[in-house]
Amino acid sequence: MRTHRRLGTAILALCLTTTAVASCSSAEEEARELLDAFLAGWPTGELDQVPFIDPLSEPVPSADVATAIDTLSGELGEQAPSFAVESFQVEEGLAVAEVAVDWPLPGGATWSYQTKVRLAEDDGEWRVIWAPEVVHPELVDGDELLLRREPAPRGDILGGDGEPLVTARDVVEVGLWPAQVEDLDAEVATLEAALRTIDSAIDLADLPDRVAEADPDAFVSVITLRRGDYDRIRDQIHPLPGTTFREYQLHLAPTSTFARALLGTVGPVTAEIMEEHPGIYVAGDHVGLGGLAREYEEQLRGVPGQTITVARDDLELGRIEPVPGTDLHTTLEERVQVAAERALSENENPSALVAIRISDGAVLAVANTEGSRAHPVNLALTGAVAPGSTFKLVTAYGLLSTGEVRLDERVACPAKVTVDGFTIGNSFPDDRGEIPFQEAVAISCNTAFVTLAPRLGADGFTAAGAALGLGGDWELGTEAFTGSVPSGGSELDRAQMSYGQGETQVSPVAMAAATAAIARGAWLPPRLVVGPDAAPPEPVPLDESAAADVRTALRSVVTGGTASALADVPGGEVSGKTGSAEAGDLTHAWFVGWQGDLAFAIFVHDGDSGSGAAVPVAEEFLRALSRG
Repeated sequence: MRTHRRLGTAILALCLTTTAVASCSSAEEEARELLDAFLAGWPTGELDQVPFIDPLSEPVPSADVATAIDTLSGELGEQAPSFAVESFQVEEGLAVAEVAVDWPLPGGATWSYQTKVRLAEDDGEWRVIWAPEVVHPELVDGDELLLRREPAPRGDILGGDGEPLVTARDVVEVGLWPAQVEDLDAEVATLEAALRTIDSAIDLADLPDRVAEADPDAFVSVITLRRGDYDRIRDQIHPLPGTTFREYQLHLAPTSTFARALLGTVGPVTAEIMEEHPGIYVAGDHVGLGGLAREYEEQLRGVPGQTITVARDDLELGRIEPVPGTDLHTTLEERVQVAAERALSENENPSALVAIRISDGAVLAVANTEGSRAHPVNLALTGAVAPGSTFKLVTAYGLLSTGEVRLDERVACPAKVTVDGFTIGNSFPDDRGEIPFQEAVAISCNTAFVTLAPRLGADGFTAAGAALGLGGDWELGTEAFTGSVPSGGSELDRAQMSYGQGETQVSPVAMAAATAAIARGAWLPPRLVVGPDAAPPEPVPLDESAAADVRTALRSVVTGGTASALADVPGGEVSGKTGSAEAGDLTHAWFVGWQGDLAFAIFVHDGDSGSGAAVPVAEEFLRALSRG
């Protein structure tokens, strides 16, 4: 009995005579009430109160009808059809209803058709005349509705140039045929050695047990490889006894690591996803697993085609053509993303790099090393950590834009200062005396910024951060943390905030966007997922003089300050700010900066210092870009 089904729509109808609209007689009302009861019970199997007869006027038990509908529904049985009575004619003890049936199909399509429901009056009681053609006019006893699915072409994820980043690519699934394997242990060892030339982390320790437990003629999957990777080791694995291969296509990014935490992957649907989205997927479907591929799954997957048949003579009752998925447009640039990932690849600690085109706010790279392949973490967009001394560009902008300091003004840079009993020092041990504010930025003098912090008052840091987008409501088209710069707080809170500690939190993308604003001289929300013809929003100008002074100060960080290792990188002048952010027992490393039209932010978890851990990443990134 299909007690799990539910009727999804109300039933509407008119009571008609054969010639004109008329008021319903008592008998006609009874007939209509019975029709409504039958249509309500059809999807649920609850037909106990509905009397039936067959075409020869013989009584039919309600339970038999419920069983028959369940059987006839076949592979459509998990979905509840809905009905609209388009006409209802009653004459001389017979009633005929023209019923439009809308039957939802897995994947989001609907099969629509018309059927007739007949009723007969006998001794003042109406009965539904049951026959298989009530479910569909072409059905007879013994039939069962079957579904054949045709996957819809999946939409691609495109880069900023309109070219596909995630698209259908050739793969080869490597498997073993247990009955043909001659020496299992030796064969597994050969396979593992060959595969580790592609990925050193590959481990086939469970393969012998899986082969031993499998049917001798089963296909035991070992791994699915991109066609290029398979071709590299083909000569080593193809001749092995028992190896077998399946060739098909999967939606893949250019490489297995390419923006993986952002883009996600596409793979077989999981039981969990099927449970969360009943009626949409069937076993064997491919879906987005994480990242943009999952977030924009409905747009990308399209609607699968469906053919409704019965086994008898392979009779086709209906067909719905697949609706292709729609491409998703992003601003990513493959060349920049590859350079970012190459720069992070030698870094053992979790780290992230975000690059933004200054002129229009387009996010060109979102690179991460945090997390496993199965569960990558998008630290670049969603990390929430202290910015350390990179926040000094915000503090500097706040002080300069409010006239609280001049670039050439001499400010104290003592070895240590004490605020509310808390001692704050610098990365260097000596007292530098009074130095120009520009130099205080270049050498990252914490104590100078702490001394200047009271000039910004309770809300000055928040206002300066907001001008550069920190804590704003800008959206990338996917989850991102825009930062948090609290107002108020104690004197110590504001002192720590001046050099990026305390309660201030940012993400790499938030700091990249703030850096781009300084370089541009205007705030422009960064863009990542965009419409195909989307234009960037209008920029909001910053204080022109203050922004220019900050740019001058940040250039001196490279020419004579904590990022001097970047002074000779190819591609033009580099400006930026290093940062070290204490987090418990750890010290995270930062560098934010720009070169030409490209602004970027680099974060290294437990990197000790910006100059020691983040600046080398920046150098490799810029050199990789120059090499193309």
